[in-house]
Amino acid sequence: MKKYFYLFFALSLINCNDGFSQPSVEKTLHTQNELLLKKVKTATLSMQRKDWEHGCVAQAFLESGDTLVAIQMSKAATIYTEKNGRLAVLGNSGLIDCAMLGEALYVSSLKVKDPLLLKANENLKKYILEHATRASDGTLYHAGQQMWVDSYNCAIPYLASMGNYDEALKQEAGLRKRLWDYDKKLFFHIWDDGEQKWVNKVYWGVGNGWAAAGLTRLIKSLPVSYSARKQQLVIQLTELIDGCLKWQTKEGLFHNILDDPSTFIESNLAQMLAYSIYTGIKGGWLPENYKDKADKMRAAVRAKVDAYGFVQDVCGAPTFDKPGIAPEGQAFFILMESAAK
Repeated sequence: MKKYFYLFFALSLINCNDGFSQPSVEKTLHTQNELLLKKVKTATLSMQRKDWEHGCVAQAFLESGDTLVAIQMSKAATIYTEKNGRLAVLGNSGLIDCAMLGEALYVSSLKVKDPLLLKANENLKKYILEHATRASDGTLYHAGQQMWVDSYNCAIPYLASMGNYDEALKQEAGLRKRLWDYDKKLFFHIWDDGEQKWVNKVYWGVGNGWAAAGLTRLIKSLPVSYSARKQQLVIQLTELIDGCLKWQTKEGLFHNILDDPSTFIESNLAQMLAYSIYTGIKGGWLPENYKDKADKMRAAVRAKVDAYGFVQDVCGAPTFDKPGIAPEGQAFFILMESAAK
């Protein structure tokens, strides 16, 4: 009888442990994820940054819930303010790269009602709407008279975050008209409007990632009254994601030029697309079956984080023509992980 009692007691313990093992595993994974993310964030803040990099990083901290850091970065950006309203400009920079800071600056100014931030946001908004150079149809130039696909993540989400929906949509339409390839379902990189010729007619991976992120943020900002236009943008984003996924490597990453296997394999587009997919699923505009694709990309990128928290093999700063590390690569890891939660 005693033998059966001990057997029953042992089985009870096994069943009890089985009941608690899964939460324990989940808790361990959560802790590991948080430690990895913290390491990447610390590495990110250690890096020197240009204006678009500063803005991209601030946006990442804002979306990850580190609002204080976004506020601090917005205040720090005012040190290098030009008379025309551009912020954080150090050396050569695109004409509207400064707008990548826009949403973080705008949200920060509302949260703390700091006169310095409120004034900085008004000046930046005025620059984008009134002073930044543009084509005859009103589409903003990125550099000189060139239009870059990078611009998708500059003024467009900034304007939308402030409620300037019509202008944001106008900018999106102007870029798409010039840069979108309807056959390949991908964006080319640079069009020179003054010369009326292509400067870089390639499917740059990270460039398409900028477009995916910008479209995602625009869709997220549009109110119900813009539902018809929002649905059009969802179709565009889905086409873009699918267009990129056709060129995914077996590891889950992409070549620097998507359709050119002779170019290096880089890490950033994968996390940019994963960010867009996770955000789209949560927002209800992308179906759940995209999650497996995002998970594969996320796993491939997480394997690229080194012992110091740097995401390796993104398009490396400062020239972005070879694998390395870059603030924007760090920022999109943070955005990806925040969206994955």
